[in-house]
Amino acid sequence: MRLVIDAFKLVKGAGKSIGIYNLTRSLTEYLSAENKRRGCPHEIIVLGNSYNRRDMSWEGSTFVPIDKNPLDRATFTYWELFGVKKYARQYHADRILFPRGYRPFVYSGKDAIIIHDLIPFWYDEHVPGYLNRVENAYIMNRLKASIRHADKIITISDFSKQEIEALVPGSGARITRIWNGINDMPPFEREKTPTRPPYLAAVTTKMPHKNAAGILKAYAAYDALCRERGITPLELWIIGIPDIAGFDEGADLSPAARARIHCPGYLPEYADLCRLTAGARAFLFLSLAEGFGFPPLEAMQLGTPVICSSRTSLPEVVGDAGILVDPEDVRAVAEAILTLQGDDQKCRDLVQRGYENVKRFTWDSRTRAYWKALFGED
Repeated sequence: MRLVIDAFKLVKGAGKSIGIYNLTRSLTEYLSAENKRRGCPHEIIVLGNSYNRRDMSWEGSTFVPIDKNPLDRATFTYWELFGVKKYARQYHADRILFPRGYRPFVYSGKDAIIIHDLIPFWYDEHVPGYLNRVENAYIMNRLKASIRHADKIITISDFSKQEIEALVPGSGARITRIWNGINDMPPFEREKTPTRPPYLAAVTTKMPHKNAAGILKAYAAYDALCRERGITPLELWIIGIPDIAGFDEGADLSPAARARIHCPGYLPEYADLCRLTAGARAFLFLSLAEGFGFPPLEAMQLGTPVICSSRTSLPEVVGDAGILVDPEDVRAVAEAILTLQGDDQKCRDLVQRGYENVKRFTWDSRTRAYWKALFGED
């Protein structure tokens, strides 16, 4: 069988989702290794570009650089709608995999799409107008059409599967749920002598569904409870935004609380993110909508207790290895923080549960699931 993987449009750091890039990188790596291990019974062809060659080229597969600019919007759109079909025919694809979830118009061959989430539909319902209306309408229509016509649909959580079935009734028989795989942590040096006072860590972005405003409101409630109960509050490091301006409306933060909040912005060096997360007393992830949710799992890998949103896919990812809270119930978040701040045994229990939980998401098991979904073999 000849499998073609469409990675042409993926450029690290470009676009809204690094998650799709990372998944495709890992998927090409592990499928290639599995193909090699089995004696290359199948041909795997990765259609890529000059930017991602290093991350998508592996023994066990063939990397084909497409001599076009994936950062040019017109080229990008034409490729997605029409151009990729030409290469599928040229390489006699028995199946083509679309990791971004969008299949071409009027494609008659066998294909598989990966749907990571339906966040564009969340924005259309909850924050209409935040995203460009025309662009978001196009994305929603393209996703819906791709789901309706794809031969196989792979999605990354049971929650996303339910959403897809609700969006396109009758699609359930074509959907396979394969949780994301989590990679090993890169080497990094932990702080032997802490250079900061005890602190909390949180990850967010400026996008509304990541709920930076909710983190600040929860911290304000936590600060108020500390003052009420005579407890010294922990500092808060929010990774992913450069400052709290624009997110603090309604948070009612005292001047002292504001002084304890630090925003290093986006950390380009993953080791810095690991170091900051690993040193925290607790890790907060209060997202309002996720198709999967890597940050809580990464915190668990690093041995940090997790307080996590109970919305969308996150309960199935976190399980009983974190404290699940309604991200808009700031009092509940504040109480959870105080619980971990004052209970060493609870922290140790959650750390151990976290280590066990991440074992569900090894790439060995993910590779077997993808191999079966794409090649029909165990």
